[in-house]
Amino acid sequence: MKTILLPTDFSNNSWNAIRYAIEFFKDTECTFYLLHVNRVSDLVAIDRPYIIDQNVIEETFTKPAIVRLKKLISKINTLPINKKHKFFTITDHNLFIESIRQNITELNADFIVMGTKGAEGFKKIIVGSNTADVITKVKCTTLAVPENANYKKPREIAFPTDFSMSHPDETLGVLKDVLKNHNAAIRFLHISKRKEANLNEEQERNKNALENYFKEFEHSFHFLKSDRIEDAVQCFADSRDVDLIVMVAKNQNYFQRIIFRPKVETISYHTDIPFLVIHE
Repeated sequence: MKTILLPTDFSNNSWNAIRYAIEFFKDTECTFYLLHVNRVSDLVAIDRPYIIDQNVIEETFTKPAIVRLKKLISKINTLPINKKHKFFTITDHNLFIESIRQNITELNADFIVMGTKGAEGFKKIIVGSNTADVITKVKCTTLAVPENANYKKPREIAFPTDFSMSHPDETLGVLKDVLKNHNAAIRFLHISKRKEANLNEEQERNKNALENYFKEFEHSFHFLKSDRIEDAVQCFADSRDVDLIVMVAKNQNYFQRIIFRPKVETISYHTDIPFLVIHE
């Protein structure tokens, strides 16, 4: 049984992520929690800070959110029924990230699934967005679904890595479950500015560990030369028809450049392909 947290702001983008999650976990017994957070900044005017009355919060924010969450459940019920899935709702008023952290802990959640709004969804951290903040500040595996992503059973999964780090089995186990549930292939992608990869001893050891861990699944290793990691990822995603990009948050070098740096028109993977970010 998996526990999935679905933060929602009732937008079309959020609905797309919910639908994607339902399909992605189609064959898994899951309890989904739809969470709507009324942020503290929405409750108090910045120029006139004061302690807002609890009854005002209840009438102005909580009750309307409960009504909208019930409507969202009704909308979900119009989709094909899956007896493996259960849905519950939560409304909260808090700082967004604090609410996510608190609910992740209380629910012992396995995944967060939430939408990203195209090029604006993955801004640099200093600018921030809800999804970017969750990915970088909440230690829970997160599936980020771009607004243009239509669900397709993931068959080709890309894992960009520089092989500089080893990963515990518990971390890689999340990816192994995805491969098993979707009968997918994993493609490890190494990108270098040099023509030859020239892995050092530690990198070779980590590469061999990955090969051994995923030996029961279809897998392959790919080495590309490019001055820009994001260009190489785009080229690879196009050539392999990649359905999902997986990254380990601990690998800050690749992680930051692939998710937060693409800002040019030629880079579109961040608007079309979901990201699965695994935390150790």
